[in-house]
Amino acid sequence: MTDYYYSKNPEVAHFEKNWDFEIRGFNFKFTTDNGVFSKNTVDYGSRVLLDTVDLAEVPDGPVLDMGCGYGPIGMTIAKLAPKRRIDMVDVNERALGLAQTNCQLNKIENVRIFESAEYQNVPDQYAAIYTNPPIRAGKDVVQNILTGAYDHLLPEGELNVVIQKKQGAPSAKKTMQTVFGNVQIIHKDKGYYILQSIKLTEA
Repeated sequence: MTDYYYSKNPEVAHFEKNWDFEIRGFNFKFTTDNGVFSKNTVDYGSRVLLDTVDLAEVPDGPVLDMGCGYGPIGMTIAKLAPKRRIDMVDVNERALGLAQTNCQLNKIENVRIFESAEYQNVPDQYAAIYTNPPIRAGKDVVQNILTGAYDHLLPEGELNVVIQKKQGAPSAKKTMQTVFGNVQIIHKDKGYYILQSIKLTEA
């Protein structure tokens, strides 16, 4: 069965839904479908992550939403930072189609949306990477998202990850410390941890 949201082409019947949701003061219209993550509402982890977004101290450059699903993280960042380009990638082609639709619905134009399994098709470096990683896809996928971020960040760029304590936050924290040489928990909420590492430049 490939009906999982982390599949390239989920084999489930379409059942589109339309609903509204407010994030960071923006009222979004969303179209979702079967075969995508959290189709009925913006999931709590993504909301916790978005509550921490602050690009004021982040270097100039584009931002990456890794595993964008139908788009809530990348869309919100695009609204918060209209002068930056936001790249939104996912392996799920159905989710990518919905992300395109949702950006059009909400008149968001400072985005690029394209297919990528982890960083496979990601050519650029970014000022910041945000991800709510697909825990159910397995430890290897999550690990690759965390470790692969380093080479795709600009100097002083940030990796920001939301992950539940019970779903591997301590392990993710260790991985980020190993790869980046630094990690901090910048926020906790109902068992969700927001972990941040910075790609430090050498003194």
